[in-house]
Amino acid sequence: MTVLEAALVLLAGLGAGTINAIVGSGTLITFPALVAFGVPPVTATMSNAVGLIPGNIASSFGYREELRGQGKRLLQLLPASVAGALLGSYLLLHLPEDSFITIVPVLLVFALVLVVGQPALQRHLKARKAKRADAHGATGETAGGAGAEVPAGAAAVPGATPGPPALSTGRMLAVVLAVFLTAIYGGYFAAAQGIILIALLGLLLPEPLQRLNGAKNVLVLVVNSVAAAVYIIVGFDRINWLAVLLIAIGSLIGGYFGARIGRRFSPVLLRAIIVALGLVALWRILQM
Repeated sequence: MTVLEAALVLLAGLGAGTINAIVGSGTLITFPALVAFGVPPVTATMSNAVGLIPGNIASSFGYREELRGQGKRLLQLLPASVAGALLGSYLLLHLPEDSFITIVPVLLVFALVLVVGQPALQRHLKARKAKRADAHGATGETAGGAGAEVPAGAAAVPGATPGPPALSTGRMLAVVLAVFLTAIYGGYFAAAQGIILIALLGLLLPEPLQRLNGAKNVLVLVVNSVAAAVYIIVGFDRINWLAVLLIAIGSLIGGYFGARIGRRFSPVLLRAIIVALGLVALWRILQM
């Protein structure tokens, strides 16, 4: 790798770290850059996954305020991320490189539709829930009067950080499944997994978009860390460590500043950026 190529890989890492903090799909900058400079696709995937971890850490740290109160739910989702990442990284080492690439455009289009339609869908689901609550409330007042049961978490403890809304068992299982399937994809190919994950979380979780973005950063960090550990253990000699170093330096800086920038975006602007970058990612993948 020449000095110019090394500088461009460093810049690619910077851009990837910034984009990953805000929405995801930074791999679509670093992966093509490595391949363009003669790095084999599987080696590029493995080196890229290891190199982007510092950026994932920086972006997760940058969203620490939005992560307050989400610790319990994230702990429930971590096993799904770990298991999916293990399966995905195994598939990378045993299946042809283009096995998942063929379905990525379909996944991206689906994710972008979810991102665009999320506000309307959430309003519809919220209205349905309110109607059911009103119906149950009327029944409860008749049966129990003032002694009716108070929903868990209704009474706030002074000074405590409010936790996320409680989910039904079915909804929680759907979230776990979505995280697991996205982690498989992330462990295998990684490109645009952040966009797909935040779209699914936005559909299933009644949370503001910025809090979902913080959760997405943590879950992607777990997936990339597990996949990177597998790559290092199984394919240490197949990793381009110079590329790892350059991407790591760039993504660390980009992840930190990307989080600082992304946290200031309004939900409407953040959603627009997700869609715009998703369309760019779709175009880049179709060129592969």
